[in-house]
Amino acid sequence: MEWILEYFLKHRIVIFRSVGAFMVVVGFAAHFWVSPKEGLSENEMALANLARIEAQAKGTSSSSATKAQDDSSKFLETLKNTQARQMEYLTILTMLFGVGFLGYSFIKKDEES
Repeated sequence: MEWILEYFLKHRIVIFRSVGAFMVVVGFAAHFWVSPKEGLSENEMALANLARIEAQAKGTSSSSATKAQDDSSKFLETLKNTQARQMEYLTILTMLFGVGFLGYSFIKKDEES
């Protein structure tokens, strides 16, 4: 186990820079991957089309079915918003840790001999 510590101490600058750069890249990639797109997604368009087709097949919809659908849609909307905020916070933390690792690797240390 001592060899791991010795290896880390010997190559800590390279390790910190590599981990920091990796975390910054992953943070930016995750941010742009999950950032909302303009307009409707294909899934949302498909759900809207399905709802329209079901409404046409039923003819007239009852108010109780519409009310139940509204309740579930509010829950789903809240869930989507919560997940979006969590991913946003996660990407921000990842980028901050990456920048922290990079910054720490560039700090000059006074080495005692």
